[in-house]
Amino acid sequence: MKIWFDGSLCDPADARVSVFDHGLTVGDGVFETLKTTDGRPFALTRHLARLTASARGIGLPEPDLDEVRAACTAVLDANPAPLGRLRITCTGGLAPLNSDRGDGGPTLLVALTEVPRRPDSTAVVTVPWTRNERGALAGIKSTSYAENVVALARAREQGASEALFANTAGRLCEGTGSNVFVVLDGELHTPPLASGCLAGITRALVLEWFGAKETDLPFDVLEHAEEVFLTSSTRDVQAVHTLDGRRLPAAPGPVTAEAMRVFDGHAATVPDP
Repeated sequence: MKIWFDGSLCDPADARVSVFDHGLTVGDGVFETLKTTDGRPFALTRHLARLTASARGIGLPEPDLDEVRAACTAVLDANPAPLGRLRITCTGGLAPLNSDRGDGGPTLLVALTEVPRRPDSTAVVTVPWTRNERGALAGIKSTSYAENVVALARAREQGASEALFANTAGRLCEGTGSNVFVVLDGELHTPPLASGCLAGITRALVLEWFGAKETDLPFDVLEHAEEVFLTSSTRDVQAVHTLDGRRLPAAPGPVTAEAMRVFDGHAATVPDP
C-alpha cells in the first residue's frame, strides 16, 4: 500500500506525523471519505468543495485542490481496488500543545483501503447523546470525532452498524457517519441542515435524483416510521431492517428500494455529479 503524505507517495511505515501536529493533539483538522470503484472516485468535485468549506468553517487554510486531486490520482493508481474507501485528511499542522494554531502550514494525508460491498440493509440504534446544532462544528466534517467513536461503540455493542442522534432541541438529526431518511404515510422525509446534520454528498444526490421533503422531525418519529434508510459515501442508500430492536417489515421497503434503484442507476453513469 502507498499513501500520500505531504507532497509525495510513501509507505505507511515511513509516514511520520509529528507528535505536535494539531490534528493529533486537539483534533484540529477536516476530512473527506469517498467511495472508489475500480480506481475511480465518486463525486470527487463535491467532496473537494465540502473539504474546502469545512476548512474555511474552522479557520484552516483552504486546501490546494490541484494538489489534493493529484494526491488522490496517485494513491488510486498505486493501490488498485475494485471497491475502496478514499480518505483525505487536512490538519492544522505543527502547533503549540494548546488550542493555539502554529504557522507551519497544514498537513495533507490521502490513503485508500479496500472495502467489501455493504449489505442492502442494516440494524441501527438511537443513543442518548445529542448533536449541538448551534455549535462551532455543526455541519463541518471535522477530525474531532470522539463523540462518534463513543456512539458507534454503543451501536456495535448492540449488534448495530450505526447510531442515530437527536439534536439539543430533541429533533431527529443524523448518524455518526450518515444521514437518515424516514418514510411517513408513504412520503419520504429527511432532517434539514438546520438540524445540525452534515450536508452529506449522498444525501444531496438523493434529494436531487429522487426527491424528499426536508422536514424538522421529532426524534420519536423513528418509533413509527414505515421505512428508514441511511445515506453516506460508502453506504450509498442502505435500508434499516431493525431500529432499537424493532423490526421494520420488508426492508428495503418500496420507497427505499426505489431510492436505491434510482441512486444506483444515476451513480453508474455519472461518476462526478
